[in-house]
Amino acid sequence: MVFSDNLFLFYFLPVFLIAYFICPHKLKNLFALGGSLAFYAFGAPTFIFIVLGSIIVDFYLVRIMVNSQGRKKNLLLAASVALNIGLLLYFKYCNFFLENISVLLQTLGFSSIHWVKVALPIGISFFSFQKMTYAVDVYRKVHAPLKHVWDFALYILIFPQLIAGPIVRFNEIADEIEDRRKNETIDNKLTGFFRFAVGLAKKVFIANTLGEQVDIIFATQPGELTTPVAWMGVIAYAFQIYFDFSAYSDMAIGLGRMMGFNFPENFNNPYISQSISEFWRRWHMTLGRWMRDYLYIPLGGSKVSVKRMYINLWIVFLISGFWHGAAWNFIIWGAFHGFFLIADRMFLLKFYAFIGKYPSIFITFIITLVGWVYFRADSLSYANAYLVKMFSFELVSFRYLFDTKFYMILIAAIIFSFYAVLPGTEKWQIRVFHEKQKNHTILLMSFAAIFLVFVSASVLSSSGFNPFIYFRF
Repeated sequence: MVFSDNLFLFYFLPVFLIAYFICPHKLKNLFALGGSLAFYAFGAPTFIFIVLGSIIVDFYLVRIMVNSQGRKKNLLLAASVALNIGLLLYFKYCNFFLENISVLLQTLGFSSIHWVKVALPIGISFFSFQKMTYAVDVYRKVHAPLKHVWDFALYILIFPQLIAGPIVRFNEIADEIEDRRKNETIDNKLTGFFRFAVGLAKKVFIANTLGEQVDIIFATQPGELTTPVAWMGVIAYAFQIYFDFSAYSDMAIGLGRMMGFNFPENFNNPYISQSISEFWRRWHMTLGRWMRDYLYIPLGGSKVSVKRMYINLWIVFLISGFWHGAAWNFIIWGAFHGFFLIADRMFLLKFYAFIGKYPSIFITFIITLVGWVYFRADSLSYANAYLVKMFSFELVSFRYLFDTKFYMILIAAIIFSFYAVLPGTEKWQIRVFHEKQKNHTILLMSFAAIFLVFVSASVLSSSGFNPFIYFRF
């Protein structure tokens, strides 16, 4: 079940919200957990028992850890982290390692390995990271542990952010899990609905429209593409993935606000970045902060020699790439971004300061486009061939026709991605999405939300194309 699905929009969500709003305060967590279990089980009924089992084990490991000291406490933390990394390694990376071992054996003249491929549980990359933050935050005494296992299960499984984030750290919503009555206001419900509707519109009108053409282009062999079409494909994909993933985050944040939770922002106009370093402060921000606080800083961060700092950056972004997908092209994508983060610190930031804001934004965008080829391609060899086609600069006609609707949506995507370069735009966004609104503004937002949901649902009913890119991670 996805948010941009009529089953979710007109059956699951309204039934859940009406029942949740009238549910007694003491039972809200249990009801929300039940709804979240139903949501997850609808898409992956087999894996729900594995997820619940790991949640129960994690909860009691941390509970014992809190009352332990010294080496025992460290071992219990290590056990909790190892449990979650172990689940990721098995379910997400087992196929990758076995496939590569099989290829190596065949190269050396031995027989290949035959195995039953392991299925990937939905959302495992996200809820594994959240389970680790719980153990580490409690270990660091950032926040006291939860008292009830069902509250911990709710933190991990709460359906708005379960499948594709944002990655919500335990300390960010620990108090709200225990008591969020002060957030359960009519204003939050209505502004949350508006945020959800904005995300739904972004997904349906922009991401889906661009995605249909992107799939066609990336299903074509690079040798059959012209240079302009190759560039058009990756440009369209850059906006598709942004409006797809940021739309999911918008919807998750909006749903969370309607339920009384304040989920962290995940995107902040990433394509106006003037360097790759800035891009990672604006793109998938919860992942960037997670990598910084739970990996980069424990490795020594910047409080080490320059050489060691560069190594730390490489490690973090190689892991980030591998986290996104069990394939060599994702590893190369992570290494590619790690290279430019190091280059920023060595000389690029000075160069960008010299050439100014707009040339820096343009160069950074081109760098991200090259990276997106590795992210979108089905294989490393395809990505390399696609890049060769992009930079061969064959001055030939399109030999590929895009319709008017595609061009109009692409222009809209460009405008909505770059308009924040205008002075005051980011402050305006903060006022709209984060500050308390006047009654007449909330009324207008509510009417706009109803209109966007109605039109989006109408479009969805007439289209069979409705993927969420980050579901496969």
